[in-house]
Amino acid sequence: MLQLSTIKAITLDLDDTLWPIWPCIERAEKVLHAWLLQYAPATATLYADPHARRTLREDTERQWAAQAHDLSVLRRESIRLALQRAGDDTDLADPAFDVFFAERMRVELFNDALETLDWMAQRWPLYAVSNGNADVNQVGLGAYFTGAVSARDAGVGKPDPKIFLTAAQALQVAPQQILHVGDDAALDVLGALDVGMQAVWVNRAEHLWSHAQHPHATVASLTELRDLLSAG
Repeated sequence: MLQLSTIKAITLDLDDTLWPIWPCIERAEKVLHAWLLQYAPATATLYADPHARRTLREDTERQWAAQAHDLSVLRRESIRLALQRAGDDTDLADPAFDVFFAERMRVELFNDALETLDWMAQRWPLYAVSNGNADVNQVGLGAYFTGAVSARDAGVGKPDPKIFLTAAQALQVAPQQILHVGDDAALDVLGALDVGMQAVWVNRAEHLWSHAQHPHATVASLTELRDLLSAG
């Protein structure tokens, strides 16, 4: 059960908590493919093959294992590897990634996200904690957040304690006084609990909980989260 009186700050996951991620990725993939058709058609053909794309991803992850937490590096280098294997100019990897990333930043928020963010930001400092490479400023939400830490920034991703403790240190608030909100049971909830934070699981899809530890609360929407927090 939440101890609302002890909450001094809130940390929030981004992808699939404030917006659905896969529509963003799918659009970005299509925009990237269209760009490659114009500037690197051989690579576009290679990248269009699901098996080839999976192989590229796996090979990139092996080659860049030390950067496994940095999704931007993995995406850029996967494009570079595709260009190389297709015989195109590998210098196109950077502009190609920029095209992909710009579209990836065009998120479509869940209907309850803005209202809830505005309500929470008037009451607590909010801090983004994400394994992804979304930028709260580029997606238009910077005004609601006092800061953000990504896996790239921390050098590790959730559920590693370091990324949560980095946020706590930046907020100058003890982990026990922070509420973390996220959609992923293991990465968000268990990760937050392990450093002493309170945790709310945003379970929009009605998944079953399968871990020994439990969140302090489970909500089906951000509206429900706002109602829960306003109860105190």
